[in-house]
Amino acid sequence: MALRHFLSLDDLSGDEIRALLARALELKRWRSAGRRPPLFQHKTLAMIFEKSSTRTRVSFEGAMAEGGGKAIFLSSQESQLGRGEPPEDTARVLSQMADAIMVRTFAHETVERIAKCASVPVINGLTDTLHPCQVLADLLTYLEHRGDIAGKRVAWVGDGNNMCNTFISAARLMNFELRVATPAAYPPSMAAQAGDAARVTLGHDPKVAVRDADLVVTDVWASMGQEQEADTRREVFRPFQVSAELMSLAAPTALFMHCLPAHRGEEVTAEVIDHPASVVWDEAGNRLHAQKALLEFLLNPR
Repeated sequence: MALRHFLSLDDLSGDEIRALLARALELKRWRSAGRRPPLFQHKTLAMIFEKSSTRTRVSFEGAMAEGGGKAIFLSSQESQLGRGEPPEDTARVLSQMADAIMVRTFAHETVERIAKCASVPVINGLTDTLHPCQVLADLLTYLEHRGDIAGKRVAWVGDGNNMCNTFISAARLMNFELRVATPAAYPPSMAAQAGDAARVTLGHDPKVAVRDADLVVTDVWASMGQEQEADTRREVFRPFQVSAELMSLAAPTALFMHCLPAHRGEEVTAEVIDHPASVVWDEAGNRLHAQKALLEFLLNPR
């Protein structure tokens, strides 16, 4: 099998994503029944973290451990990347010692440079541009609660960040409608890739985006590395808070998602995130199962 990387959702086809999600649900059921097959026995995942994490680290380490493998954590302080080693050299070295590499970093170019020189699969654990592992978990969570997302309406409210960019790709691949509402000064950087207007609509009115939506998604207003902008962003984004009033415009069976950590009282009210329609905890837990299926797909291709 040819070497496959997962730097964006576009590295998979829609059919491959659906097969991966079905496998993730199967692995989740097995885990609940006490069955944890040795999917990654004698396999090692090298994990590079230039951005801190809770869910990404625990889900990847847990996936490898439950599958009989090993994950090695490397922060900027614990790898030569932090001392100026080129990403290409790091990729070549780790390819000699590990079976796959996961990278969580700032510039998307970094993960692309690593993938270009790696001889093992490279996974994008998050960049400033894209967060494909999280959106896999989001798609899995929707499938688990409501069935296939094809033909559904998804509302993105807030910052045009890496999550918003990734949902733009997901809409095209998974055949759902995406309505984006961001402040005019904070559009998604992949707006030009939005493509089919029947799939993605970019706008600035949260009420228009959320009306009749089957899923409402938001994220923090200031991501890692933007802390110095937090006060300014708080004022600009205030009209984009997901409140019970805003959610009331969505479809009666609409779900709410947030990739976490959340700032209650800012991008979402406590009433919404703690409401039964909120599936944020399942969404977080599904990182484990989606990534198990992804790792199996990349490490043990059939």
